Amino acid sequence: QVQLVESGGGLVQPGGSLRLSCAASGFTFSSYAMSWYRQAPGKERELVANIRSGGGSTNYADSVKGRFTISRDNAKTTVYLQMNSLKPEDTAVYYCYARRAFNAYWGQGTQVTVSS
Repeated sequence: QVQLVESGGGLVQPGGSLRLSCAASGFTFSSYAMSWYRQAPGKERELVANIRSGGGSTNYADSVKGRFTISRDNAKTTVYLQMNSLKPEDTAVYYCYARRAFNAYWGQGTQVTVSS
């Protein structure tokens, strides 16, 4: 059974940091590209960052470049999103996404709220 379980969300003040984790199981994690998406209320889900299966290539949305870092640990079958210098506009539900060819899986999401 495929599972993607996000954790690490919460309430943080502007300028603060959070580290999201997504623990994967039930598929060959090391063969999948991994991504973080987010969806704010009333908005479409958007790509935040992704990382290739080998971990050597990453991409970021312009809105998070220089503030967020995606990484993965294939031995722990976990992908991370380090979020620094958080802004109120980063408030959203953050989702983990795994994809390889025609196979794709979503996590259930974790809420991140940036507010003073």
